[in-house]
Amino acid sequence: MSVIEIAEFRNMTVDDVDIVASIDKQSFPKPWSKETFINELTQNRYATYLLLLVNEKIVGYCGLWVIVDEAHITNIAVLPEYRGKKLGEELLKKTIQIAKEQGAASMTLEVRVSNKIAQNLYAKFGFQIGGVRKNYYTNNGEDAFVMWVKFNEKQSE
Repeated sequence: MSVIEIAEFRNMTVDDVDIVASIDKQSFPKPWSKETFINELTQNRYATYLLLLVNEKIVGYCGLWVIVDEAHITNIAVLPEYRGKKLGEELLKKTIQIAKEQGAASMTLEVRVSNKIAQNLYAKFGFQIGGVRKNYYTNNGEDAFVMWVKFNEKQSE
């Protein structure tokens, strides 16, 4: 049985914030605070946060905003020891499915210009670079590519 076969998804709750904040801290140079996650869950009516579980352990998450017909991925992360097992791909696939179910016709995200692994993953789902946000990342001033996909265009899944 592969890791993928035993992966599950569920929506994040406030009770999951400590674990998700820990994943965020292990994944990003400037992680979100616990308060930011709590605000997203309790105050942002456009937000959905999806958890990825393996053997009932939370190993990843993805934040999604759907506003009218546009979806935006706020962040996506998988614990370092679970990377390279196509779990991020499964998490992105499920997030896209949820966005479509909520009426999104397109999806966007920002990604570090240096993060080729993530860019390759997004390209697999039809995302294309649509622009650059200069000095987007506050920890080091790195630029971000803005990537987009329109769901009515052909994409791999």
